[in-house]
Amino acid sequence: MSTTPVTRETPRASAAPRARTMRAVVKGKAAPGAEIREVPTPVCGPDQLLLKVKRAGVCGTDLHIHGWDRWSQERIRPPVTLGHEFVGEVIERGQGVTEFQLGERVACESHIVCNHCLACRTGNAHVCENTRILGVDVNGGFAEYVAVPAVNAWRCPANISIEVAAVMEPLGNAVHTAFAGPISGCNLAVTGCGPIGLFAIGAARAAGAARVFASDISPYRLDLARRMNADAVFDAREGDFVQRCLELTGGAGLDGVLEMSGNESAMRDGLAALRAGGRLSLLGLPPEPFALDWSRLVIFKGVTIRGIIGRRMYETWYQMHNLLSSGRLDIHPAITHVMPMEKFEDAIALLGAGKAGKVVLVPWGEEG
Repeated sequence: MSTTPVTRETPRASAAPRARTMRAVVKGKAAPGAEIREVPTPVCGPDQLLLKVKRAGVCGTDLHIHGWDRWSQERIRPPVTLGHEFVGEVIERGQGVTEFQLGERVACESHIVCNHCLACRTGNAHVCENTRILGVDVNGGFAEYVAVPAVNAWRCPANISIEVAAVMEPLGNAVHTAFAGPISGCNLAVTGCGPIGLFAIGAARAAGAARVFASDISPYRLDLARRMNADAVFDAREGDFVQRCLELTGGAGLDGVLEMSGNESAMRDGLAALRAGGRLSLLGLPPEPFALDWSRLVIFKGVTIRGIIGRRMYETWYQMHNLLSSGRLDIHPAITHVMPMEKFEDAIALLGAGKAGKVVLVPWGEEG
């Protein structure tokens, strides 16, 4: 009699039948713009979840793809369904998936990593050498349904709104940036008050920062920073950022700067406002290389500079989950618009004009 154990594969679990096609926002060709198309409903493969999308956030990356800038031309291979920030309901589990139940609400880590490269094997999967991104390299969540690796799904805190659940992915960028150095009892500044900068204000305050200052060139965004309870806001056009930071810290300077704008002047001013031994966490992307006085601003001050990309997988998700579920972090003031997904073009126009914080889209058939 054989003693070899019998292996039984996990059967596929599925909810009600779905239509064979669905609506989606698709980057259909190598040119500016995007369009709503009828496309095949995705198939739930092994180790995947099929989600019914409930909400999706619009990101600056979506603006780049829509505008077909140089980065997009080098990265995007149309056609691809856009959208890498979303929350959905599990309606089907692929073979091998046992962790999630049908009907559960999950947000998603957008980076699909290889788990085999040097970065992945040394605890740095967020900089995986073979990363593919939902809504960029793989069909994303600006659709009625999306298939995702089950390992990328995150069970949402029960006490948060569906709109907040939809933007946990970009919130993770803010938490990663804030937590990349000391926070508790520190004087910090956020330079650049787009959605992630606004989220970072809330994350730093929730984690115990002594004071959080914010700077931007947009009065609209500075008002949103006030709503996120920044202790002081600076209009960067006035050119007194360094002086004001020194005044508000009794001449000591900042303990840390969370740089979200990618602006050359913001980076220089941030470094100048840092105390000796301070830290600069860089999430913003400069459009072009620029010169910097490394000796005076970095080396002689003993400054720590940390480049930030994505979220640490999955340390940042645990941190973010705890901040949200505890009630200490509220990002609702930064979510300024909730609109139907068929108005995607309007959302792009609002963001491009700087007249919105975070925009959340409601897919077809969902209540807004």
